[in-house]
Amino acid sequence: MRKAARPSPPEPIATARAVRSGSTRVVAAPGARAASPSSPPPQGPGVREFLAFCRIEAGLAKATIEAYARDLRDLWQFLGEKGIADPGAVTMTHVTEHIQQLSRGRGMEPSSISRHLAALRVYFRWMHAERKIAKDPARLIDRPTKWKRVPGTLSIGQMRKLVEAPHPETCGSLWLRDRCMLELMYAGGLRASEVGALKINDFNETLGSLVVLGKGRKQRVVPVGLPAIQWTQRYLRDLRPELARFPDGRDQHRLLLSFSGRPLERVAVWQLVKKYAAMAGLQDVHPHTLRHSFATHLVVGGANLRVVQEFLGHANIATTQIYTHVDRERLREVIWQFHPREAVSRAEATRRAKPKAG
Repeated sequence: MRKAARPSPPEPIATARAVRSGSTRVVAAPGARAASPSSPPPQGPGVREFLAFCRIEAGLAKATIEAYARDLRDLWQFLGEKGIADPGAVTMTHVTEHIQQLSRGRGMEPSSISRHLAALRVYFRWMHAERKIAKDPARLIDRPTKWKRVPGTLSIGQMRKLVEAPHPETCGSLWLRDRCMLELMYAGGLRASEVGALKINDFNETLGSLVVLGKGRKQRVVPVGLPAIQWTQRYLRDLRPELARFPDGRDQHRLLLSFSGRPLERVAVWQLVKKYAAMAGLQDVHPHTLRHSFATHLVVGGANLRVVQEFLGHANIATTQIYTHVDRERLREVIWQFHPREAVSRAEATRRAKPKAG
């Protein structure tokens, strides 16, 4: 009996299964037109399967998966310009050149490059574990050194100007929603994605708290102050029923809605914060500035660092420790008050300063 011919490898031929899995080589067919400048860069071999793994098995947040997708598109666009279409042909030199191009060509900050490299490392590690490549080209590449910088914060007066910027006379009918959004972000130290993902049931007005879904889909309970509670109650009573007027369930039970009744997206939160910062006469303000200000004001007020860590949802307290650099004067006062040698020096200084009896 004649043996059947052995099928050729699926990479050169874009079969339906390969197209669905995203494992085809990035090779243009003979005679095919070149992609227009406006077309998106190639997704890359195995990227679709990898992103599905991140979403279903790893349970990563939507924003993280979107960032991974952008980083991998950049990688395969760079490799495509070098004529590399097979993931098995990628070497550590190629990955290093790509990282250098991000730093020198695009001027990315070390923090952005570190996140970008983290995506590449996870991607190639997964490709190697799935036996799609024989060797992990990013295994030995170290992350760039990140300098710890004190985050930009607003003073209490500046923060008051920002949250009070939404006004019915200048901001239209949605001013109440925007005031509620700013109050919640500052009262709970929320990220832009977190405040947009809040559902109605996440707000407990009796306890004065929020159930926040943070990075890695980790939940935390954050207490909020009376101003945030009152503005949220007013928004839920006076405005949200009007925004949720559509019976098709487009609101997804979210707390903050757009004019069309859909959930308020992260990009819209960024735009609104920028808008009201400009109205308040503030510069270089973004959603994370409210989060930094929340943590800074708590530390300055004497809050325990572990408590601030819980409020922010940091997995490691080393991330929270950066806020101890914001109030050097208070640290000096603590040393002056409690250090034993400082206490002796203060007593001697006080004794010398007393006028001698004549």
